[in-house]
Amino acid sequence: MSNDLRYWLQQIGLEQYAETFAANDIEFDVLPELSDQDLKELGLSLGHRRRLQRALAERANETVIDSASEPPRRNAERRQLTVLFCDLVGSTELSGRHDPEDFGELLRRYHDSLTAVVVRYGGYVANYLGDGILAYFGWPRADEDQAAQAIRAGLDAIVVVKKLALEARVGIASGMVVVGDIEGAGRRQTGAIAGETPNLAARLQALAGPGQVMIGGLTRELIGGAFILDELGPKQLKGIAEPVRVWQVLTERSLQSRFEARAGRLTPFIGREHELALLIDRFERAATGDRQAVLLCGEAGIGKSRLLQRLFEKLSSLPQPPTRIRMQCLPFHTATLLHPVFCQLEYAASFSAEDTAEAKLDKLEALLREGADDVAEGMALLAPLLSLPADRHGVIELEAERRKERVLRFLGDQLIGLASRNCVLLIFEDVHWLDPATREFIDQLLPRIADVPILIVITYRPEFQSEWPRHPPVTALTLGRLSRGQGIEVVRAAGGAALSEDIVARIGQRAGGVPLFIEELTKSVLDSDVGFGDSEIPETLQTSLSARLDRLGPEAKEVAQIAAVIGREAELLHAVTRKPAQSLTAELGRLVAAEIVLSAGSATDGYAFRHALIQDAAYQSLL
Repeated sequence: MSNDLRYWLQQIGLEQYAETFAANDIEFDVLPELSDQDLKELGLSLGHRRRLQRALAERANETVIDSASEPPRRNAERRQLTVLFCDLVGSTELSGRHDPEDFGELLRRYHDSLTAVVVRYGGYVANYLGDGILAYFGWPRADEDQAAQAIRAGLDAIVVVKKLALEARVGIASGMVVVGDIEGAGRRQTGAIAGETPNLAARLQALAGPGQVMIGGLTRELIGGAFILDELGPKQLKGIAEPVRVWQVLTERSLQSRFEARAGRLTPFIGREHELALLIDRFERAATGDRQAVLLCGEAGIGKSRLLQRLFEKLSSLPQPPTRIRMQCLPFHTATLLHPVFCQLEYAASFSAEDTAEAKLDKLEALLREGADDVAEGMALLAPLLSLPADRHGVIELEAERRKERVLRFLGDQLIGLASRNCVLLIFEDVHWLDPATREFIDQLLPRIADVPILIVITYRPEFQSEWPRHPPVTALTLGRLSRGQGIEVVRAAGGAALSEDIVARIGQRAGGVPLFIEELTKSVLDSDVGFGDSEIPETLQTSLSARLDRLGPEAKEVAQIAAVIGREAELLHAVTRKPAQSLTAELGRLVAAEIVLSAGSATDGYAFRHALIQDAAYQSLL
């Protein structure tokens, strides 16, 4: 644990939890992501949980916990943001009914609650505007799910404000802006923003009624099918020339994976026949009790989820289709205990927002009985972790570590019980966002599937490392880029049959063999009124590409941005950056390791960006 975090805990009177956080590898970067249930599992009392959450809210806008130095300046840059504007309903009337001091305290609690929600979903509170709050999702660090995260924050904001006996309304908009820190008149303005997007978010908020969340067109496009929406049609908004299509967000849709949220009309399955055949072979082996697991590696957009979807389609045609269990890891739950496991349990049990606690307990018990006859212990262990009453089968009092051990053991027993009745296809998706407890679950599960008809498939991006390849039943499979001919097939299948050979070739060259890039570029060309732009980046890919650059860190990202401007010559890059040769070589090494660039052998031999789209994203982020 860093001394900064220990000192901060001491300052807020919670130093007794320093060792607990250290033992669970919790630092400042993940602390805001911990849910109330996570903190409870770590042993924090209700009062201490509220004190910690309040303290986190108060420091939400700080970028570095170091009272002796200023946060580093973030240079202004172009990027696609999702902006959330939340406003208190009836604040003028409220101020007239309350003493000013009481009203000030109410506003403080309101702001604290909203700030905690924004931080929990990875947002940045940019400004408090009287009784309103302006938040960014995608700055200072981009995230490919930032639009969905903003909507989740908006829906939660409505709920937490209601608990204060107040009402709020939320507007959310996405678009290209200029954002960063600016200095003038002897002061720094952090997170200054320029562009139409914040104005649009404010207008959408004004259009919303009490308890409503409104979104604009690009936000709607970015979230796919992740939410249930009510389309309100085009609306004329003050200060915006053209009518804006508006949707009200009703609730989040129950889905098993991120792929389901993105997938609309799928293009025909192209290529990957060898990989598909290998997966089917491993399933057939697993079905006979020959222990099998596949590690499926590939960069974002390369087609891992699409391949698994095709595998399941093939297996579904069997006389006895397997039981499919899909566990989805998410970027903002890397510190949430068994998050993909519990989400899958809620999905498989068909929990709904209208269910009472008793109804959910009934559904959970019915689900667990599919894998075991005696579920009393499992219900007692899992119910409190799912925020359900634990008294139906008795309360089990255990220390957090011992409880986790018992839970992992029961979950493993449950899977093996399911497999004894029907072969199981168990998928862990995007484990580069894996939480430690789920990782431990997989560690324990791999040795236990001997003689059990379970095929485990684990997908991840190249930066993820594990010891799993050393297990005897594990097959490592890496998805490469599509060939030129396969790329042309994808363009045609994505609706580009009428495009000229020249445009098809240019799409293939810019996409670099990544199926998602090919599909989105094709769609962008078909939707464009001005034809194909050699430097245009589809809006649906902006955040994903920006996130890859942000993950490099500021030094390596700066090298990528400069390289995007000047091209391949390493000597010129050295002259422009003015970095020592050893430092530049190290930063270029990070770009190569992150698969941003390809190296010709050494920093002096030159390099090239892996994809033209990544180079363009780095270039266009500069002012």
